[in-house]
Amino acid sequence: MPPRPTRTQSLLTPREAAGMLNVSYPTIKQWILSGKIATTPTPGGHHRIPADSLKPFLKREQEAPPIRSRERYRKVSGRNQLVGKVLDLKIDGLLAQVVLAIGDQRVTAIITSDAVREMQLKRGDTAAALVKSTDVMIELV
Repeated sequence: MPPRPTRTQSLLTPREAAGMLNVSYPTIKQWILSGKIATTPTPGGHHRIPADSLKPFLKREQEAPPIRSRERYRKVSGRNQLVGKVLDLKIDGLLAQVVLAIGDQRVTAIITSDAVREMQLKRGDTAAALVKSTDVMIELV
């Protein structure tokens, strides 16, 4: 049984811990259920994670080589880049729907919710839709 935190020790929800560690909520839940990360139960039976128990994970992330970061994806060779404003953003589980307003048109993309959080994407942001396709169809309007 994990040690109980003191009253002054900060307790985090699994979602808060996932955000701090840059991992998904399902990953944190797996770690909790497998015993990889210690939790303290609330009176209602929910998991709370002592902030101190995240230190080993945070240390590993800081020691990770920079090549593992998303910095390498910032420069993209694709030329079909449609720049617009984030009009709408809906996150549901593992996926997110992002709607960009590009002039009078709308482009919708389904991406992972982790990517949205990692990019700190929000309504009103300027973003680009990168289109990579082997087939492009033209319709006479």
